[in-house]
Amino acid sequence: MVDVHSLDPLALEKFLERHRANPPHFPLEMSLADNLVEVLRKANEFVPSEAGSILLDDPRSKRTDRRHNTLTFLAAFGEKANVIVGQTIPADHGIAGHAYQSGRAYFAARTGHDQIFDPRIDRETSYNTRSLIAIPIRIGTEVCGVLELLNRHGDSAYTEHDRDLLEIFAGYISIAIQNVLDGKLAYEYAKRDNLTGLFNDRFLHSALEHAVAVCRGRGRDLALLFLDLDYFKHVNDSHGHLAGSQVLREVGHLLRAHVAEPEAIVARYGGDEFVIAVPGAGRERAVALAEALRLEIRRTVFIRRAGEIQTTPLHLSGLTCSVGVATLRHSIPPDADLAATKSLLLRHSDLAMYRAKEDGRDRVAEAGSATEAPSEPRSLTPPKGA
Repeated sequence: MVDVHSLDPLALEKFLERHRANPPHFPLEMSLADNLVEVLRKANEFVPSEAGSILLDDPRSKRTDRRHNTLTFLAAFGEKANVIVGQTIPADHGIAGHAYQSGRAYFAARTGHDQIFDPRIDRETSYNTRSLIAIPIRIGTEVCGVLELLNRHGDSAYTEHDRDLLEIFAGYISIAIQNVLDGKLAYEYAKRDNLTGLFNDRFLHSALEHAVAVCRGRGRDLALLFLDLDYFKHVNDSHGHLAGSQVLREVGHLLRAHVAEPEAIVARYGGDEFVIAVPGAGRERAVALAEALRLEIRRTVFIRRAGEIQTTPLHLSGLTCSVGVATLRHSIPPDADLAATKSLLLRHSDLAMYRAKEDGRDRVAEAGSATEAPSEPRSLTPPKGA
């Protein structure tokens, strides 16, 4: 069996940041690395060659004019496979570049007589490419890479029949990439709330526990904000549930736009409740963020224009929220385990939020310290009229 080398899974991740036009319909069963290795093995079985490789462009730096792109060797077999995997070449050089630019297969029976062949990789790796065939790889209609084989076994050159076979395998590479994209998209869908696009409560629980572990390991604090919209039932009762859903969606957009911390976990906990976890934030930062969000919601006019759910503008103003704040260092015993810490952060911030409601709503309240009873949060926003 031919020995195929490929980039490790983490290094392959950046080559998956591609647009997938259709929603997922089937699960991912193999990693991209496994798929690429298997495709190269099968291609070599049908068109026996001394060496072969799969090259893809980088979607993060890809330009519309493909001449300015680069191609990276993601998987390869042959004498120099371990040397070339991970290397890049300009996308406008050589036979691989020609196939990538033109979107058409190309084969050279004798590279020494071929004007397109670029011998630089041969010189750098001390290899001798005598014949070569390159097939473009597409995702949908967009060319994203090249499958190439070198030095067909035996004395025969590559033929149109070989080209037709390899175009089938290039299609398999496309399917493999799309399968991985489908798997990533399905995973992303599974952790998101359909209405707001925020993380859902299921993902929040696992992500929060992980964030607590990381923060404790690095000696950092962590803040949890529990936000609940005030009198939200009035929106549904007065304007209908479509209007209520539109408001919730717009609140989700507002939270994403105004929580700038890159590590923050912003989730819809359920109904009109939202949770924001901010690794690295202490009490002062957490309260400042809670106040900023409270004020932003209060000053926002919701459904100012027709939305996807509520199709007529309503210009709803006066919506307010109550926010409870708890922090890892202040509110949680240091000896609590991960699961207990996660639950206590949610409980204390939730209780603080309810105290904010009891004190008049439209305010922020902070949970007590780890040595205080959890039912005694402190209200931080001055009472109305004060």
